[in-house]
Amino acid sequence: MSTNTVSLPGGTWTLGDLTTTRFGYGAMQLAGPGVMGPPSDRDGALAVLRKAVDLGITHIDTSGVYGPRVTNELIREALHPYPESLHIVTKVGARRDEQGGWPPARRPADLREAVQEDLETLGLERLDLVNLRLGNALGPQPGSLAEAFETLVELQQQGLIRHLGVSNATAEQVAEARSIAPIVCVQNMYNLAHRHDDHLIDELAGDGIAYVPFFPLGGFSPLQSSALSAVATRLNTAPMSVALAWLLQRSPNILLIPGTSSVTHLTENVAGAGIALSDDDVRELDEIAAG
Repeated sequence: MSTNTVSLPGGTWTLGDLTTTRFGYGAMQLAGPGVMGPPSDRDGALAVLRKAVDLGITHIDTSGVYGPRVTNELIREALHPYPESLHIVTKVGARRDEQGGWPPARRPADLREAVQEDLETLGLERLDLVNLRLGNALGPQPGSLAEAFETLVELQQQGLIRHLGVSNATAEQVAEARSIAPIVCVQNMYNLAHRHDDHLIDELAGDGIAYVPFFPLGGFSPLQSSALSAVATRLNTAPMSVALAWLLQRSPNILLIPGTSSVTHLTENVAGAGIALSDDDVRELDEIAAG
């Protein structure tokens, strides 16, 4: 399998002792509608994963609840045995119900079961990085994460997990997790229009901890802004390319995991994220959240 056929924007970042590309890939969209069931085009989904590695991407984000299990199974089928440079990041702390909801599953037994299932479906003896998903579908919610996070620390001590992170977390929960054990990343919703974590990003950057924005392009409702469109027109590129490039320039500890089920779109995302934004471009884009 060839790699590095495209120069990836943003360079690399170190998650603990693991070096990953700052431009990664999020596998959620490979599952069926509503992130439930298999994809309509299984061969196409496998092709996207293989293309990601061919491009030189070494950070793939997934979760056992995508499908459920669908994206993990696709990753294993497409890429196992995994290249030594490839790091798969997974997430535990939720489950799927029959209505397609995402109810929490953060009891110790739930977390142990989820980690074991990830190991089995991905075909691994140890998970490189596991994020504890907190909050709910509405976003982060206050409350202690101690019992759940301590369970993951125990699994880490048993050799089943290499590194830990938190997802959908408040700044207070990030601090609480760090008081219990080292974390290497925080994965929260953040993009041009939703910048509530600005202070947290800067704090984490100072401590060498990655920040991984989910929904970097707005999620199920793509970012729309006249300022974004204006900058994109001026640079003769797509608005979503500008949004990704802005994130990479926002802070060196930001790692991108945009998702797609299209090889063409994946390649366009990688190329687009490499555009250079001027100071004037950035100032204009910064007004989106203020507005």
